[in-house]
Amino acid sequence: MAKLYVNPNVKKGHINPELQGHFSEHLGRCIYEGIFVGENSQIPNENGMRTDVVEALKEIQVPVLRWPGGCFADEYHWMDGIGPKEKRKKMINTHWGGVVEDNSFGTHEFMELCRQLGCKTYINGNLGSGTVQEMSEWVEYMTFEGVSPMADLRKQNGHEEPWRVDYFGVGNENWGCGGNMRPEYYGDLYRRYQTYVRNYNSDRPVAKIACGASADDYHWTDKVLETTFDHGWGFMNGMSLHYYTVPSGNWQKKGSATDFDEKEWYRTLKGTLKMEELIRRHGAIMDQYDPQKKIGMIVDEWGTWYDVEPGTNPGFLYQQNTMRDALVAGINLNLFNKNCDRVKMANIAQMVNVLQAVILTDGDRMVKTPTWHAFNLYKFHQDAELVESSVETVETGLEEGFMIPNLSESVSLGKDGRLHVTLTNASLTDAADIQAIFSETRVKSVKAAVLTGSMKAHNTFDTPDTVHAQEFTDLTVNGNQVSFTAPACSVMHLEVEI
Repeated sequence: MAKLYVNPNVKKGHINPELQGHFSEHLGRCIYEGIFVGENSQIPNENGMRTDVVEALKEIQVPVLRWPGGCFADEYHWMDGIGPKEKRKKMINTHWGGVVEDNSFGTHEFMELCRQLGCKTYINGNLGSGTVQEMSEWVEYMTFEGVSPMADLRKQNGHEEPWRVDYFGVGNENWGCGGNMRPEYYGDLYRRYQTYVRNYNSDRPVAKIACGASADDYHWTDKVLETTFDHGWGFMNGMSLHYYTVPSGNWQKKGSATDFDEKEWYRTLKGTLKMEELIRRHGAIMDQYDPQKKIGMIVDEWGTWYDVEPGTNPGFLYQQNTMRDALVAGINLNLFNKNCDRVKMANIAQMVNVLQAVILTDGDRMVKTPTWHAFNLYKFHQDAELVESSVETVETGLEEGFMIPNLSESVSLGKDGRLHVTLTNASLTDAADIQAIFSETRVKSVKAAVLTGSMKAHNTFDTPDTVHAQEFTDLTVNGNQVSFTAPACSVMHLEVEI
């Protein structure tokens, strides 16, 4: 029997709600059709936003949303997306599918979406092909309250009061699609551009996010920080990190989202566990410049990346979503929780119809994916205090070099005074008998839910509830201990009253 140790009296850090953040890019059917259908659509909507999608996203308590990209951000010119829709400039989305972007979803629409979701805003600015003036004027347009050309323009376009921009990314993937820059060059540009991302309201400061590394490019992290911290200078609130789980490790042939075998299952989860090493090693570099951890690590693109679904536009990155993705979500969310002293935000890629989406749509139909159900189990960690925990594990897998620990966990103490335990069992064959021991406390009651199924199980528009969380009641409480069995291929949440 595996022991799960929890000490509610040892607090390890605060779990920002933003660790369960999301990402929406002008890519495929994420924005258009997925979130935004327009005010005149027959699909029920509020100000153009799909009512069913918004309600499903509110249920998992989306805390923050990143927009407009991604690679799209560094070719996006914000003035193309304001004013009367019929007069907005049309462009070709050269990054994603070569389709026409009509800019009918722009700044006002994004802010309206965040209003409906009740979430924070994360705007990614155009450093790759944009100017300092363009970025500065966008911030002014969105956040300045007084009399100015951009504030006046916002009012002319129908929004009298300024919005709150919680986070602003100064460029995206500038080592690649955002300009193919060297880290020292980007570091100098960051210093320049961020100067003009003004805090017009001291009560509502804009947190500035620098472009960080892709996966294990530790050189980028070091050199950007060295450049921006020259002579002790360095004004940034966060630094991004992008890492995608590709089962095959081969970007040319990534593998199917639904047609895979047991070896691919374990290879996928082995790949996603690399996130722990990336957080640790990038974090160690950040510690050299920022030992007090004032700069947050912002994992604003993460998730699985497979070959697109057959018959779909390869530039739309549309893929299905199985129990394998639910395990990827659970493992990563546990890792983010347990590293919340450094990781301050994470944004799964992407929200709807793209990559590891929490929602898929087809016309007026919508389906919640296994990843949505995993997020729904983890939402109780938001704004809670991480407490000390550990779990005994055994290796599981089929190949040398691709063995993984069967279990992962994280535990928090919520504002409701309850402990929230999330646990994944990555073994495809073996359930795990677990004895949870809560130090220096007494367990009054426990309620639990489990998400489980076969490894390929997924929800379709015809069978939308194949994978869903169910109440789990087979628990035994004895003093400060709770005993239960975690099914193979499962994600669990336990709410413990102490």
